[in-house]
Amino acid sequence: MSTRKKCTMRTMRKSIPRYNLKAGENLSGNKKMPVRKCVGCQEMKNKKEMIRIIRTAENEFVLDMTGKKNGRGAYLCPDRECLKKAVKNRGLERSFKQAIPDEVYESLEKEMVAIDAG
Repeated sequence: MSTRKKCTMRTMRKSIPRYNLKAGENLSGNKKMPVRKCVGCQEMKNKKEMIRIIRTAENEFVLDMTGKKNGRGAYLCPDRECLKKAVKNRGLERSFKQAIPDEVYESLEKEMVAIDAG
C-alpha cells in the first residue's frame, strides 16, 4: 500500500493558487480601464476620453462630461467628425431606440464647439 495521501476536493482546493485582487484589477497589477464604443466611428476607446450623450427621463438630450448623470447614455469621440458620422449612420437613434429631432443634433454640435473652444 502506498503512503501517498488520497486526492480529495479539499486537498485539491488548497493547491489552487489564490490571487488577492481588488475589483477592476487584472493579474499584472494594472487597473482595468472601462472601454466604450463610439456611435460615430465605431471604435473602442477609453471611457474617460469620450463624451457621453444622455437621454433624461424628460426625453431631453444632454452632453454629460462627467459620465455620472442619470439617464440612458451613448458615447461619442470628442470630435465633430464622429458626430457627423453618428448623424449619417443613425448611431444615436439606434442607441436610444427612438427618432432624434434635428434641433438636438444642432444643439449637440454647438455644445461640442463650446467644449473645443473652452
